[in-house]
Amino acid sequence: MPQSIQEILKQKILILDGAMGTMIQRYKLEEPDFRGELFKDHEHPLKGNNDILSLTRPDVIKEIHAAYFEAGADIAETNTFSSSSIAQADYYLESEVYTMNKASAELAKEVATEFTANQPDKPRFVAGSIGPTNKTASISPDINDPGYRAITFDELVKAFKEQAEGLADGGVDMFLVETIIDTLNAKAALFALQELMAERDQEWPIMVSGTITDASGRILSGQTTEAFLISVSHVPLLSIGLNCALGAKDLRPYLQVLDNRSDFFVSAHPNAGLPNEFGAYDQTPEQMTEQIEEFLKEGLVNIIGGCCGTTPDHIKLIAEAAAKYKPRKLKVFTEA
Repeated sequence: MPQSIQEILKQKILILDGAMGTMIQRYKLEEPDFRGELFKDHEHPLKGNNDILSLTRPDVIKEIHAAYFEAGADIAETNTFSSSSIAQADYYLESEVYTMNKASAELAKEVATEFTANQPDKPRFVAGSIGPTNKTASISPDINDPGYRAITFDELVKAFKEQAEGLADGGVDMFLVETIIDTLNAKAALFALQELMAERDQEWPIMVSGTITDASGRILSGQTTEAFLISVSHVPLLSIGLNCALGAKDLRPYLQVLDNRSDFFVSAHPNAGLPNEFGAYDQTPEQMTEQIEEFLKEGLVNIIGGCCGTTPDHIKLIAEAAAKYKPRKLKVFTEA
């Protein structure tokens, strides 16, 4: 790349892609699609395990990446949100984790390379998506036993590191620890990434994105936005941001907190509004872009994209709006 992503972010707002799951739903895939030839004899149902499609329907995943790049995305997230051994245990596919992550990264990188070759002045990047897992290190799943934990910090580190190794070997440009509901889980992911970098003597930029779960402005494990920022600031991050749970309108005050307190780049990829009674997202691309434009006018973000319910149509309008505004300026804080 002629320029690092850090340099590009100082010059313009970069566009993250939109929802993978929303797009996969459009294909109306059935059990045979998820199984493919590789897992045709697997003893457990696989429908709904979107991440396995990188192995069984790579054509679908490549089409989705291409659609987002065509819409204006600069950064594609790998199809690995649930590609940890912890999450894949639900499907009895823990043994496939490394392969899934490596394949997902290679698919995204292949498409990104094609688009970059066609538009050298608009390089495309791949972010290795690391989701929160379905177990938390800070919260008991048993209301009758508040001290119980379903997983330990060390177990999380091991799982995240295995995932990161596959993503790294598949060629990601950066890592995205996203949809953080428990900061201790995020710390385990960050520890795993730092350990991997130390072992390989190689650096990758790290994006971190938390999830505000209600109107109190806290993530699920109880931290405010500022506390969350402080808890992960020991790592030299590329960016910190917020995604999922809330729509753009409700996310704005918490992005203002990050803008005021963070010396990292700031990202946001909100949902297309709040889900309706059927769990679907009704906010149109025009409605979502109108709300996101408030972030852009205030200079709150460096990276903007979409989460649940968003499509290439959403990303296209968001990218067009972002092109009209300057990126948030990095802040430098000095100790008193």
